[in-house]
Amino acid sequence: MNPISPPQNTGAKFLQAATGIVIVLAGLRAASSFMVPLMLALLLTVISLPVLGWLRRIRIPAPVAVILTVLLTFGLLGVLGMVGMVTIDEMRHALPFYLSRFQEVELAVLNALAERGIHLPEGMYADLVQPERILAFLSGALLRAAEFLSTTFIVVLYTVFMLFEAAGFPKKLRAAIGRVDADLSRMAGVVQDVQRYLAIKTLISLATGALVGLWLWLIGVDFPLFWGTIAFLLNYIPNVGSIVAAIPGVLIALLQLGFGSAALAAAGYLVINFILGNVIEPAIMGRGFGLSTLVVVISLVFWGWLWGPVGMLLSVPLTVVLRIALEHTQDFRWLAVLLGTGADGGRETVAGEPPPETIAEAVPSGGG
Repeated sequence: MNPISPPQNTGAKFLQAATGIVIVLAGLRAASSFMVPLMLALLLTVISLPVLGWLRRIRIPAPVAVILTVLLTFGLLGVLGMVGMVTIDEMRHALPFYLSRFQEVELAVLNALAERGIHLPEGMYADLVQPERILAFLSGALLRAAEFLSTTFIVVLYTVFMLFEAAGFPKKLRAAIGRVDADLSRMAGVVQDVQRYLAIKTLISLATGALVGLWLWLIGVDFPLFWGTIAFLLNYIPNVGSIVAAIPGVLIALLQLGFGSAALAAAGYLVINFILGNVIEPAIMGRGFGLSTLVVVISLVFWGWLWGPVGMLLSVPLTVVLRIALEHTQDFRWLAVLLGTGADGGRETVAGEPPPETIAEAVPSGGG
């Protein structure tokens, strides 16, 4: 008689899986100095692939097309970085003016409250606006920006080689599978969805930053280009990013120009983010790429804990990429539904548009 096999210990399996996840996360956090530039390069590569594909279609050789694509991408990023560093340096010199204006605003608020019978001690916020602390913060921001720019060379190097590999990746993948006629449509769908999300999000973020900068410039707020850049970058973080981006711009408007201009600045942020973020972006992108608000907050905290400020900036794009990848699987599509905003978790498709047959439709073809 065959011996009775012991029942499967589901608790032990769950403990093993949880232990494996903890080990992987600890490794990713320990390797942040390597993983952060790699993930930045990967996302920049996905964004740059359509540009590379267009250059190849107009008969530009692959090496020249890769170089032009990298120069365009990192030229734009370099401009943003220089705007940030120059503005922070200017803020250090303008700090005495803003501190004096803060004291005037504080006194006006205290007087207004005293007229209504609310008495608060004067100078109660002095510890929060000590010049030494603010100067140390601005100096630290400059130092961190310089350290981040020092990793740009590594990101450029990764991006160049990824773009070269992308051109011949379908052939290599089929060779690895061992079938020259292998169907890569599922992978092509993932790549195309990620490209579409990043392209739309980048265009909406550019429009948000441009309109915010223009509005603050019309009001007369200092450093409008910098506040527009901040709005552009933080717009990649839905819900939370637009609120965080508005706080410093409105605060500077309050200190520089008074309550009326601050109210105008806040109204501009509200209108711009409502129209672009709640009307135009969902209409263009469709419901399929959305994440629930809870998932956005959790991903922000998780990626920030894992990889610091850069992880927070990349939190939503990385989570959306994960959701898109899960959506193209059968076993884990339920998890993509839980991450999304809709009840079905599906993405909207254009009627009559066939799915891509090969990954070559999503990755530009050409020399490897």
